[in-house]
Amino acid sequence: MSRPVRRTVSVPTLSVPALRSPRVVYAVLGALAVAAVAVLAVLGPRWLEQRSVDARRAEVLQQARQIGVNFTTLDYRTFNEDVQLVLDGATGEFRDAFRAGVEQTRELVTDNKSVSEGEVTEAALVSSDADSAVVLLVVDTEVTNTANPEPTARNYRMRLDLSRVGDRWLAGDLQFVG
Repeated sequence: MSRPVRRTVSVPTLSVPALRSPRVVYAVLGALAVAAVAVLAVLGPRWLEQRSVDARRAEVLQQARQIGVNFTTLDYRTFNEDVQLVLDGATGEFRDAFRAGVEQTRELVTDNKSVSEGEVTEAALVSSDADSAVVLLVVDTEVTNTANPEPTARNYRMRLDLSRVGDRWLAGDLQFVG
C-alpha cells in the first residue's frame, strides 16, 4: 500500500505595511480630532445653553418655594422678621399690597397668638425666560391660635409671577388659585 503524499499548502500572508506606517496613523488620528472639534463646535453651544436654562429653572423653582414658605409662615412672636422675609422676596404691586396690609395682619396675628407654618409640597414651572417666570405652588400649612390650639391643616394653591431683579427672582404677583 502506498502512502498518500502529503502536500504542504502555503497560505499567502497579507502584508499591509501602509496601515502600519506612522503617516497613516497620524492622518487617521488627525481626521478624528477634526471631526471631534466639529461636533463640539456644533453641539457645544447648544449643550451650554441647555445647562444655563436648566440652572435658571432650578433657581426660579427654589426661590418660588422659599417665597411660598415665607408667605405662609407667620408667628406672632417673630412677626416683624417673618414680614421682612416676605418683603425681601417681593417686588412691585405685590410688595406694595403686602406692605399696606401689614398693620391689619399684625393685629390679627398678635391678638389671636397665631402661628402658621407653611411647607411647599409641589412646585411647577409654567413658563420662564431670562427675566420672568410663572410658578404654581401647593403649600400645606398648620395653623394654631387662641381659638384653635390644636394644629389645623390648611392647603393653598398659589400662582407666583416672578421677575428677575438684579441677580434675584422676586414675586411681583401672588394669586390664590383653585
